[in-house]
Amino acid sequence: MSKSTLTRRGVLKSGAVAGAGLALPTYLAAGSHAGYTNAPTGSTVTLGFNVPQTGPYADEGADELRAFQLAVEHLNGGGDGGMMNTFSSKTLDGTGILGKKVEFVTGDTQTKSDAARASARSMIEKDGAVMISGGSSSGVAVAVQALCQEAGVIFMAGLTHSNDTTGKDKKANGFRHFFNSYMSGAALAPILANNYGTDRKAYHLTADYNWGYTTEEAVRTSTEAMGWETVAAVKTPLTQTDFSSYIAPVLQSGADVLVLNHYGGNMVNSLTNAVQFGLRDKLVNNKNFEIVVPLYSRLMAKGAGANVKGIYGSTNWHWSLQDEGSKAFVRSFGEKYGFPPSQAAHTCYVQTLLYADACNRAGTFNPCGVAEALEGFEFDGMGNGKTLYRAEDHQCFKDVLVVRGKENPTSEFDLLEIVEVTPVDQVTYDASIFGGELGSCNPGA
Repeated sequence: MSKSTLTRRGVLKSGAVAGAGLALPTYLAAGSHAGYTNAPTGSTVTLGFNVPQTGPYADEGADELRAFQLAVEHLNGGGDGGMMNTFSSKTLDGTGILGKKVEFVTGDTQTKSDAARASARSMIEKDGAVMISGGSSSGVAVAVQALCQEAGVIFMAGLTHSNDTTGKDKKANGFRHFFNSYMSGAALAPILANNYGTDRKAYHLTADYNWGYTTEEAVRTSTEAMGWETVAAVKTPLTQTDFSSYIAPVLQSGADVLVLNHYGGNMVNSLTNAVQFGLRDKLVNNKNFEIVVPLYSRLMAKGAGANVKGIYGSTNWHWSLQDEGSKAFVRSFGEKYGFPPSQAAHTCYVQTLLYADACNRAGTFNPCGVAEALEGFEFDGMGNGKTLYRAEDHQCFKDVLVVRGKENPTSEFDLLEIVEVTPVDQVTYDASIFGGELGSCNPGA
């Protein structure tokens, strides 16, 4: 990339970072780097995969790590190549990234922002990671994205659903493939209206952090617009495991719908408690009591078992999709691990390939060149149909799936069915509605 382009992206000709406003730590001193943080000098390049290996989202993290390992295997020429064979861009040929073999290091976010930042910092400082990916919490994603912006590396977000990640907290060095809370609300509302009517009273239980807040807001806004009334919205700690004390008041509230703005182990436990309290057997306001889970995953469905039957939610991707990219990924993942991948695995695998392809197309690992290659990039063959990485906020736009718990599953993996593929136009919004400033790319050194 030319010097003039780098200057437009925010790098001063002297090598200082325009508008960074931060004193760079000593390990990012320009003297030891070729113009950007952790520029690879040998025959390998190191990526950092930062996932929840402990905590309430550990199941998601384990599947993310499996996907990262599979992506690296494919990038280095192993296995059957997976989605590299269906990806519309054809720069990935099994020779690594820009001819360098891909290596990786891992960290445990513990689903805690401070722990996630510490592990990401270690991977950048001690291990020389030139890109960080992963996470299954939007609180973690926002924290790590900010660190990567400061350090001068690309952050390819894993599973993060809050509007904030590419909204008020967006960063020029950060990119998200996963969909967000707004998209869930926009996709779910018509389905809920068609199946449950427009005269409903909703009670929200909401995880007490940024993902929970924006998901509650999105679902409330979309359902209230079609006539629903929100009778209560109660925040619950992320560390909560028994939700009995939160479920009991629902029965006296007059609500006839419970919306669980919970994810991972939290959703499994809160849904289980709700079923134990008999909510699904109640008749309230002359209507069958219903439960909605705005953000679903195969792993959550497996954890909750029969309790998910008939319950609607949204998801970024599902292994039953029949496009060529999805089938290729499911085949590769299934052959390696013995079961189908989750949406967390899918987004992390795709993000790794998208990063590698952007480096190849840009001809550099410099984060400003990589960012420029990703901004406005349109692609296909990775599941979800045609996809755009919007330049204004680094959010991917693609079709969104509405799913429902299967009444008669055929296996422990076949628990969700796709009831609607919501077209991308229905979930697209103006980039300015959530605020925030993207800022300038920071190459670090």
